[in-house]
Amino acid sequence: MTALHRYGWIAVLALAALAPSFVSSYDLNLLGRFLAMGILAIGIVLIWGEAGILSLGQGVFFGLGGYSIAMYMKLASLPSGSLPDFMEWSGVMALPWWWAPFANPVFALAAIIVIPTAFAALFSWLVFRRRIVGVYFALITQAVALTFATLLTSQQSTTGGYNGLTGFTEIFGLQLGTPETNRILYFVTLALLVVVFAFSKWLTGSRYGTLLRATRDGENRVRFLGYNTTPYKVVAFAFAGMFASIAGALFTLHAGVVSPAFVGVVPSIEMVVWVAVGGRHSLWGAVLGALVVNLAKDVISSAMPEAWLYVLGLVFILTVMFLPNGIAGLIEDLIEKSRNRRIPEADLVEEPK
Repeated sequence: MTALHRYGWIAVLALAALAPSFVSSYDLNLLGRFLAMGILAIGIVLIWGEAGILSLGQGVFFGLGGYSIAMYMKLASLPSGSLPDFMEWSGVMALPWWWAPFANPVFALAAIIVIPTAFAALFSWLVFRRRIVGVYFALITQAVALTFATLLTSQQSTTGGYNGLTGFTEIFGLQLGTPETNRILYFVTLALLVVVFAFSKWLTGSRYGTLLRATRDGENRVRFLGYNTTPYKVVAFAFAGMFASIAGALFTLHAGVVSPAFVGVVPSIEMVVWVAVGGRHSLWGAVLGALVVNLAKDVISSAMPEAWLYVLGLVFILTVMFLPNGIAGLIEDLIEKSRNRRIPEADLVEEPK
């Protein structure tokens, strides 16, 4: 890493750390949500940019993390022996067995990591061992996202249906929605983003990352060299699932709600668009794309709610046509051209023989 890059990252982190000092509590809450989305975007870089696997079902893992923390908060906010309001309205007489463990905060936090990661690993192993890749894999993941969203909406009595889970007011003694809690959650989100980014940077720069990219560029050749490519892809997909789950849990804490609207096909496609806009081969580009697209969504949806999907589609088309490497690729190209222009002419003149 050059000194310029190092100082640039220090400046970005310093600016992010100082954000609570110069933005309102509401804007800080929004920024926290967008940073959480950046964690998910990093996972998509691992599977799409590094492994060449397009997943249209990351909303499933986002939802698993969001519902895990929301179930704990819902139970923690109730008097002893009471049921969530939507269960009482639906005539449920006893808490479902699979809800009960989430009353334990340790179990809920562990579930955010373990359940999505295990599901992602098992699902990807079953698919990749059959050598299903490309558009077929994308369609399968899209079907999983549709199935998961349909399951949540159809089970009104145990999942909250279309409304999802909401109405919780605190987490570990902190009152949600207050400026102090917003500030704490923001710093927690920023810290986890930095950890996930640093880990992913190390992972992609390791021997594993090299083999993952080799699998992307020529899987048959890698197999010919004696490597089993399935475990490499499974690990990437499992990490992407875990990152999406962490993002979902953090987003739920910031937003105070989780619902099927966040986990279906359309949200999963939007997640891919974030990374395409930012740059699917760049970790920092993916984070930037998540911030830019979600900020634009907030602004445009507030002014013209019906126009957002059309704008999103147009942005994706323009990105594919004119910015195949996203914003990060454009910036890197401009930096490279600037460096080439700074080379002294004397260095370009061939010395006389």
